[in-house]
Amino acid sequence: MTKDRAGLRPAARFSTAGGPPTEESRGFFQQRLAFYAKIAFILSTGFFVFSAVASRFEPRAMPWTSSSSAWYHLASNLVLLGTWLACARVAHPIGRLRAMEAACLFLYCVGMSLPVAEAAKLDPGWKYSTLLAFTSMLMGRAVLLPSTPTWTLGLSSLAASPVVLGSWVYDHSPQFGLSGTEAAIQTLWALAWCVDAIALSVVTSHVIYGLRERVREAMRLGQYTLGERLGGGGMGEVYKASHALLKRPAAVKLLPPEKVGAPALQRFEREVQLTSQLTHPNTIAIFDYGHTQSGIFYYAMEYLDGIDLDRLVRGQGPLPPSRVVHILGQVCGALDEAHQLGLVHRDVKPANVILCRRGGLFDVAKVVDFGLVKDLQADEPVELTGANTIAGTPLFLSPEAIAGGGAAGPRSDLYALGAVAFFLLSGRPPFEGSLIEVCGHHLHTPPPRPSEVLGRSLPRALEDVLLRCLEKDPARRPSSAAELAELLEATAVGEWSQDQARAWWAAHGAALAATRTGPDLSAATVTHDGERMRAVGTNPAV
Repeated sequence: MTKDRAGLRPAARFSTAGGPPTEESRGFFQQRLAFYAKIAFILSTGFFVFSAVASRFEPRAMPWTSSSSAWYHLASNLVLLGTWLACARVAHPIGRLRAMEAACLFLYCVGMSLPVAEAAKLDPGWKYSTLLAFTSMLMGRAVLLPSTPTWTLGLSSLAASPVVLGSWVYDHSPQFGLSGTEAAIQTLWALAWCVDAIALSVVTSHVIYGLRERVREAMRLGQYTLGERLGGGGMGEVYKASHALLKRPAAVKLLPPEKVGAPALQRFEREVQLTSQLTHPNTIAIFDYGHTQSGIFYYAMEYLDGIDLDRLVRGQGPLPPSRVVHILGQVCGALDEAHQLGLVHRDVKPANVILCRRGGLFDVAKVVDFGLVKDLQADEPVELTGANTIAGTPLFLSPEAIAGGGAAGPRSDLYALGAVAFFLLSGRPPFEGSLIEVCGHHLHTPPPRPSEVLGRSLPRALEDVLLRCLEKDPARRPSSAAELAELLEATAVGEWSQDQARAWWAAHGAALAATRTGPDLSAATVTHDGERMRAVGTNPAV
């Protein structure tokens, strides 16, 4: 397969016979077909209403509204309405959608051709009104519905057949009184009009289809075709993608050429190399890594169709203690594996934990975004965040991470996880304020109990474990993520069962998951009382 100048492989062609190669393309075509039928229905119905009103003042001006031809027009409108509603309510396979497209256009042209003979008895101009309606339908279809020029040529020719046939019947009608030569010329004139309309439609499809294919080719990286943008950060953009052969969804993180420098590339490569070592089921999985000839670096990871804890709490409020323990236990498992491999996440926060459904299980937590991971076993220290910057998100940073000096270790992640637990239970972080105030509180201020912030009681054993994680001295915190998981289990706050999780997802999952793409939260920005807090970090909403 050839490559373009950017080094991107061309995307699979949009098939008109077998349908688009992806579910996304099928859905896009159905959406466009519904929109096309809707617009055509509104315009055609509007013309019918105008005809009915005008005929009350001059019956000969709009003759078919007072004859059987009106029923033909209404039947044509019902074909458009039926296509619109059918596409708007139920998902259809691509073959059925193509059949609906062909039937809609053909039946509409049949319905609009039948009134010609009767209307033309009073005014020959009505023949050309039908031709104008036919041209509008063809051009509108070519603009709104993606298809190859070949498909457009075949479908437009099929739709033209009743128009040309209706013209022939009308031109040879005794009521019109044309000679054989005159009738043939009139029919050829209608045929020429249809040929012009078909040619314009084919050219339009060629141009628009070609532009769409060029966009698809530009969004192709290796075996992955990019789709909607999911999020972005200081280290690149994240897109939903599909593998060309496996057809499984993925999330692809890109490092654009303008961001490729030695430090940025080193951080990007470290992120994928270190994250790919992690195999815990609660850690996001890395599928692939590479770069194009145009200099775009990327790596592919599993696509998580869920919602992060930040949006979950902001949308639903504080979580019940049993659910918090259920989530934290999974995060502890992911962090414990990383810590045993000598890796520190350094950016544990609600936005970097995604709740999703996996393998029939509900409320599966996935730890994402290892862009600031620190390798404690590296031979040489790697400082890629720049001077005078804070690695992480201030609202969830440990005191030693704020103080700097390379003291951040596994227990720094546990401090951050304690701050996350505080947020899940109370609905707000342990400390709020400006950047300087929050950092000062993390360094010197004992955190309140979550129940004091929430205004109602919480299991004291759970609060005690949480506050132990938020100790200023790392030595006073749990010694490991595994120990923290045991302490959480020992709180005995009750079980968050799969039945409860399933019921919650049935009631709220779809609505909240739809909000996963929103404002770009890159660089971990937080606004409070008109002040903006900023630190190095990323937040891909995968």
